[in-house]
Amino acid sequence: MIDSLHDRFSFIEKSISGARTHDKIGTVKRVTGLIIESEGPEVCIGQICTINSERHNESTEAQVVGFLENKVLLMPLESVHLIHPGCNVISKKNSNSVPFGNALLGRVIDGMGRPIDGKGPLMSQTRNGFYAEPPNPLKRKLITEPFSTGIKSIDTFIPMGQGQRIGIFSGSGVGKSVLLGMIGRGSEAEVNVISLVGERGRELREFIDNDLGPEGMAKSIIVVSTSDQPAPMRIRAATLATALAEGFRDAEKKVLLLMDSITRFAMAQREIGLAAGEPPASRGYVPSVFSVLPKLLERTGSTDHGSITAIYTVLVEGDDMNEPVADAVRGFLDGHIVLDRNLANA
Repeated sequence: MIDSLHDRFSFIEKSISGARTHDKIGTVKRVTGLIIESEGPEVCIGQICTINSERHNESTEAQVVGFLENKVLLMPLESVHLIHPGCNVISKKNSNSVPFGNALLGRVIDGMGRPIDGKGPLMSQTRNGFYAEPPNPLKRKLITEPFSTGIKSIDTFIPMGQGQRIGIFSGSGVGKSVLLGMIGRGSEAEVNVISLVGERGRELREFIDNDLGPEGMAKSIIVVSTSDQPAPMRIRAATLATALAEGFRDAEKKVLLLMDSITRFAMAQREIGLAAGEPPASRGYVPSVFSVLPKLLERTGSTDHGSITAIYTVLVEGDDMNEPVADAVRGFLDGHIVLDRNLANA
């Protein structure tokens, strides 16, 4: 009898723990510029919510970026044209997990992990965490092995090491994206994770067809957020690419992370910070910019499982190497390549 009751209670406990709970719901109270103010739901910073408009029978996704008194501050990941006071705000479960696996190789996805290449849905059944802490400093492997980029001038005169983090600094139109494509095509990496943050839409096809090529694309995952998309989507493109690279590193792969550009990531964070009420500092950049940059960059590198060799392009405003983002990023990275406009125009 006791065993029977114990089995019955165990069954009930499992049923309750596995039951779907009701979504937490809030209500839109105000939309000001890029910020949507909502009364509820109970959410955390970075969580994704769905905003439903019963009036238009449409929905929009938004990300929690802050709190003001009893209000939740959200920024849209899509158009805000259909949002109005009274819309329901529903928190999404598992909104910060990402698809992962070899099924992603050769695919192009957006900052939410959704395919945009017309090749059908992703077949990956595994999901990894979106946010992660950097590896323990004492568990990082020393940089002792060379990393071949496939570009003789770099490999000969300024060789890179596995797990190193390098910045390519230059103004606009000097050739950063072309150089990234050449490295992605010719490097010895087993997996390329490429993040295109805030780029022009037409450049994506050119990068895939002309710079990366079929050989490079076969071992690559491209995460894209173009310049017309909201700032949270540009932030997510960079963060998602880093999370994917971490997953392959933990699977004992030799990973190459290419990000174009870290400057536009910083600009997106500036947009979010200013909209959420942060005070502007140097050239309008808010303090949170210089907080999130090292958190993102420190997630790469080598561990006992594998390595992430990371190359970030840095768009230098006005060719000023001492502008705030270039100056800050230079201190976080392990090495620097500077492309000279005079040589490019020669």
